[in-house]
Amino acid sequence: MVDHRRQWPITDDLAALRENIQRYAVQAGLTGPRLDDLVIAANEAAINVLEHGGGAGTLAISCDGGVLAVDVADHVGVLPPGAVPTERPGGRADRGFGLWLMGELCDTVTIDQIPGQSTVRLSMRVDDGDPATGGSAASLRGAHSA
Repeated sequence: MVDHRRQWPITDDLAALRENIQRYAVQAGLTGPRLDDLVIAANEAAINVLEHGGGAGTLAISCDGGVLAVDVADHVGVLPPGAVPTERPGGRADRGFGLWLMGELCDTVTIDQIPGQSTVRLSMRVDDGDPATGGSAASLRGAHSA
């Protein structure tokens, strides 16, 4: 299992960013549907930085105590704590769908805000202890927090 922290800039080369996330997560022991869920959620968070967070930021990933954490930080700082919707936004909603999706795919999603920076933390347990489900997000509904 990897235990060091890696960090990459968020640019419009999202394919390279996804590859870096996947490589690190596999080395940490995340596999199958949960790996896919993490990559999708982190990609969505990076897109949000590009579209709503000033166009640049950083993504850092680390694994500690069996929990894989992805921190996605922007350079604007307007995303407030508690912004992750617990219910799917309506079909006509302009915003919030990506944050809701992150909450559905990851074990926990939190947002920290300091002046000039918002950080979304996506967390996944590397081993959810249920081999029958393969650890997919569907088996973890309701486990996210904002």
